[in-house]
Amino acid sequence: MNENKKSAPEKAPRAFERIQTEAVAKKPRTPRAQTGEKLGTRPSERASRPREYKRVKPIYGEKALRIIPLGGLGEIGKNLTMYESGEERILVDCGLAFPDDEMPGVDIVIPDFTYVVENAASIKALLVTHGHEDHIGGIPYLLKQADIPIFATKLTIGLIEAKLMEHSLPFKPRLNVISAGDTLDFGCFRVEAIRVNHSIPDAVAFAVRTPAGVIVQTGDFKVDYTPVFDETIDLTRFGQLGSEGVLALLSDSTNAEKPGSSLTESLVGDSLEKLFSRAEGKRLIIATFASNLQRIQQIIDIARRHKRKIALSGRSMENYTRIAGELGYLDIDDDMLVDVAQINRYKPSDLILITTGSQGEPLSALSRMAAGTHRQVSVGPGDLIIISATPIPGNEKMVTHVINGLLKRGSDVIYERMYETHVSGHANQDELMLMLQLVRPKFFIPVHGEYKHLVKHAKLAESLGVPSSHIIIPEIGEVIEFNERGFRKAGTVPSGRVFVDGLGVGDVGSVVLRDRKHLAQDGLMVVVCTVDPDSGEIISGPDVISRGFVYVKESEPLIDEAKSLTRIIIEEGLSNRGGFTKTDLRPRIREELQKLMDRRTKRSPMILPVIMEI
Repeated sequence: MNENKKSAPEKAPRAFERIQTEAVAKKPRTPRAQTGEKLGTRPSERASRPREYKRVKPIYGEKALRIIPLGGLGEIGKNLTMYESGEERILVDCGLAFPDDEMPGVDIVIPDFTYVVENAASIKALLVTHGHEDHIGGIPYLLKQADIPIFATKLTIGLIEAKLMEHSLPFKPRLNVISAGDTLDFGCFRVEAIRVNHSIPDAVAFAVRTPAGVIVQTGDFKVDYTPVFDETIDLTRFGQLGSEGVLALLSDSTNAEKPGSSLTESLVGDSLEKLFSRAEGKRLIIATFASNLQRIQQIIDIARRHKRKIALSGRSMENYTRIAGELGYLDIDDDMLVDVAQINRYKPSDLILITTGSQGEPLSALSRMAAGTHRQVSVGPGDLIIISATPIPGNEKMVTHVINGLLKRGSDVIYERMYETHVSGHANQDELMLMLQLVRPKFFIPVHGEYKHLVKHAKLAESLGVPSSHIIIPEIGEVIEFNERGFRKAGTVPSGRVFVDGLGVGDVGSVVLRDRKHLAQDGLMVVVCTVDPDSGEIISGPDVISRGFVYVKESEPLIDEAKSLTRIIIEEGLSNRGGFTKTDLRPRIREELQKLMDRRTKRSPMILPVIMEI
């Protein structure tokens, strides 16, 4: 291992000037000194008031290890973990999560970076396990507030750099390429990258040597003995670490409920090849994750064997394949690719279209095809469509809606599990237990999954002999403090979720979301009136505007009653006859109209009184 050892500030490869340069040169970059501008100090804007937190003075000494999960526990996505010892810190991953039904209008969700920004000057590095959004999607928002050097494998760095190009940063990011097997020093932390298999190439786990002991964090992983073009997971190295002694294991829990082992990615290629006979004379459309480059490569290989052209649809599909091609992770002939705008020049039997939308996202390419709104692709009886993905929990209805739309247009759609057109990139129970047996940790922390996944993973560890007192399921923001003898929960730090809506980061909070849900469920009624405060007379109105509540023209008696009630309240308020003043007019109108609407309709619209004075 000594020949792979590196000193992070001196020997880490420098950041790309262009990704394409490295792909063409095919040789290591020359190291250079890392410099950066003054750290950003803008405080993190939180989606809502953070829960109360407290810091506890370390009882194990200043060199004790503190592990602080700031995301990725009890949820899928938003992965972010901090390691602390004394006043030195490193981060592992910085991802995003996608909004659920309780977050209308929200684009993405990122971790609360308050604690990270407060301690940015002492953070030596951000280490990234792989290039999926739930592990890199929060990086642009973090770098807008703190200049932290990033270390990841070549493909992951390429994807991060492409993402950063879409954002305006206050300084040039410091991006450093590492490889599986490399060991880097960050103060009191020595971090080793270990090769793992996942649904995206170049994924690694990290073994973090700390003053308290060795911590192994797997990232997302599976055990694939026949990957398409990745090397096999380095089980030998995990076993060696287990023999040397591991203080704690932080392991992927996504598939902890699934028995057995996950299937190899190569199986998908065999299934697609068998299904190809059904596409004779038809155009073949395959929807998959843009980041699943192994699957895309298998589709390219099938197209090459059957002499078909490839077209790509969907922005993320185009971006991932472009970057992967430039970095040498995809083998595709230039003459095979055709622009999606030119596909009508080719016979259907000469084409394979690879598209996004396997999760039924409303704005994805496949969804637009199903709705008949795609500008370049019109689907019909001449298409065989394969959805090469399993719906993420919560997306089932959207996927079903897309499938129904495609079937109504006469397309032949393959989505059933029986055809093995998708395999997971996460380890099932047998693989999770294999990792536990190889690493043999003293303490175990299940991570990356909903709470039920964490609990199930904990039970697997217990069944293998890990004492329940040595299994920790922390909350986000909770500090877990270790030394060589044991651990304790040492307080909490600021944590939570921040909503990103358009260009706004953190300006959508619980109050705004509550109003959005109220509007979506009950509609809006606006009451407008103009008054003369001096004379106490109503100049115009009241007028009532309804949106999403009732149709005004068909509810005139109700609207007239609302107008009359509003006029009475305003007249009483302006003359003080009602026992209240004009400052109380808006809340009084809102309260009385709410009672009226409840009596007449049993509905509770949002009511906005607007009183203008002249």
